[in-house]
Amino acid sequence: MIYENNGVKLFYEIKGDEKGTEVVAFFNGVMASTSSWYGCIEPLEKAGFKILLHDFKGQLKSDKPIPESGIYSFEDHAKEAKALFDSLGITKVNIVGTSYGGEVAMKFAAMYQDMVKTIVVIDSVSELDEVCKNFVESWKVLCDCGDGEKFFYGMAPSIYGPEFMEKNKVLLAKRAIATKNIDKSYFVGQKILYDTFAQDVYMTDELSKITCPTLIICGEQDILKPPKFSDIMHKNIKNSEYVIFPHCGHVTIFEQQETLNTNILGFVMKHK
Repeated sequence: MIYENNGVKLFYEIKGDEKGTEVVAFFNGVMASTSSWYGCIEPLEKAGFKILLHDFKGQLKSDKPIPESGIYSFEDHAKEAKALFDSLGITKVNIVGTSYGGEVAMKFAAMYQDMVKTIVVIDSVSELDEVCKNFVESWKVLCDCGDGEKFFYGMAPSIYGPEFMEKNKVLLAKRAIATKNIDKSYFVGQKILYDTFAQDVYMTDELSKITCPTLIICGEQDILKPPKFSDIMHKNIKNSEYVIFPHCGHVTIFEQQETLNTNILGFVMKHK
């Protein structure tokens, strides 16, 4: 389905109990799309939740407008998500976000305190270091090559944990091939999103505005956004819990999906 906001079309999907009032919205990682969450939503569907998925502007199935400033902002993403929620009559929401989506979730929770019941923030940051910045710059170079397969293999070591990569060589090879002929517009949107992240993610000083129950999750082997960043978020969000997943890299939603699903369901149900 398509929702248009100020001339920008956002792709979204509704799963689970479409008429339900208990809502969980999932916010994507930067390279992802709504389908990236399909393995995570089943437990919540069975528990009777309404599930909302959407691509941010710049992502695969949504519009990719080129801003005059060269970047979007996390505030923009939060406002557009709020407009989507309002259009669907959603007044209270639980948000689960990974990486870039976790950062949007924190921005949203700081801006719209009365609307958010809980947030789950997975492998995210509220500030950057030089290692993370340089990984992002390398992704921009990969985008310029215009080859989805080369892009996948180039970025994979920065996001997948070493144990996952060793055990899932065939799966990763299939994903690389599936990405080979991706539309070139994907890379246009990606570069804008990378620059948005690098220039606008700084929000540590805003974390005290988040008042809802918060679950922070980080992969122990995440080299892109390592646990030190989750430590910062945990220390600055008063009502937060913090879990580190051992033997896990940055892509927790794939690498330890079942364990993650149990944590998300338990946390949301606890605060239902």
